[in-house]
Amino acid sequence: MKARSDCAAVFTPGAGPLAVRVESSVGVLFGRAIEAAARRVAAELGAASGAIAIEDQGALDHVVAARVEAALRAAGFRQARSAARPPVPREPAAGPAQRRSRLYLPGNQPDFFANAGLFGADCLILDLEDSVAPTRKEEARILVRRTLETHADFFRGAELVVRINPLSGPWGAADLAELALVLPQAILLPKCEGPEMVRELGSELDRLEAAAGDAHGRTRILPILESARGVLAAAAIASASDRLAALCFGAEDFTADIGVPRTGAGTESLVARQTIVLAAKAAGLQALDSVFADTADEEGFAAYCAASRAMGFDGVGVIHPRQIAVANRAFSPTAQEIEEARAVVAALAEAEAAGSGVASRAGKMIDAPVALRASRIVDAADRKGG
Repeated sequence: MKARSDCAAVFTPGAGPLAVRVESSVGVLFGRAIEAAARRVAAELGAASGAIAIEDQGALDHVVAARVEAALRAAGFRQARSAARPPVPREPAAGPAQRRSRLYLPGNQPDFFANAGLFGADCLILDLEDSVAPTRKEEARILVRRTLETHADFFRGAELVVRINPLSGPWGAADLAELALVLPQAILLPKCEGPEMVRELGSELDRLEAAAGDAHGRTRILPILESARGVLAAAAIASASDRLAALCFGAEDFTADIGVPRTGAGTESLVARQTIVLAAKAAGLQALDSVFADTADEEGFAAYCAASRAMGFDGVGVIHPRQIAVANRAFSPTAQEIEEARAVVAALAEAEAAGSGVASRAGKMIDAPVALRASRIVDAADRKGG
């Protein structure tokens, strides 16, 4: 039996008209609707005979459709599927979006999707890679596609990202093909080890956007650097495509690659993280740090975020909603920082109005780096209404 808000579907070949049997915890209310959804999918894929058995635990229509489609495709049905798209294509955020927190949602667990937009994360990542078992890859990508076709509103207010599998492996190309008509705002590219991987993904996105009638460059790329080879290629990766929005660091895979355990102090990845920050900033990109695995240690996570921000990162990955507020707070300017920045900007404006090329505050000259930093803080605060 599937988990809450999910269902299991099994197709059995056979002669005669298609039969659909539904066992559901909400069967009295929605049994007929579940059967109708299953029959719609069967018609899409050309399955006119045999039997579909559904065990349901309160799944929404798009989840039922995804599970039935996966069962039928496993049985060899490959006819054209519905080309439905979200009614309003999602567009990239104007200017550099905040990416203080990016929450990973396992791509094959629909119970995490429905309330995802309420958590307050800047980015929501539907994960088709590490959180999905190899035997579940196809049903996960079908579920993600069906969700984006009909329920992109689940993720409203957050940047919507899908982490595909590596294009060099057996599943990455299939992930992109499944998403062709419902491309998210960004693709998270794992195991990135060189600029050619970014260019390969960019070329495929060019083709998919053109075929779907989307604006060129609508879908951004967020590569994750997770190996020694990837870190050493950080500068080349950062300049590989104008689709890039940030460089991400994957600490777990990186420490495994270099053969050491990941520690709380993080000294084993210090050089790697700083290299990624420098490469990202030199290319005008954001730098996004790795996840913090102990979701119960809020104090430790806050310290991790503070150290990450001090190093130059703009955000971190999170794996539980309870981490989101901590991350958002850590990577936002404090009230004191905003007040000081506004005072600096005001002093600059006052000096300019007086025809002076030199501004000062509290007896100290305001040099160009201080002015730039203050301007960025004020701009960020104004965008948030702070």
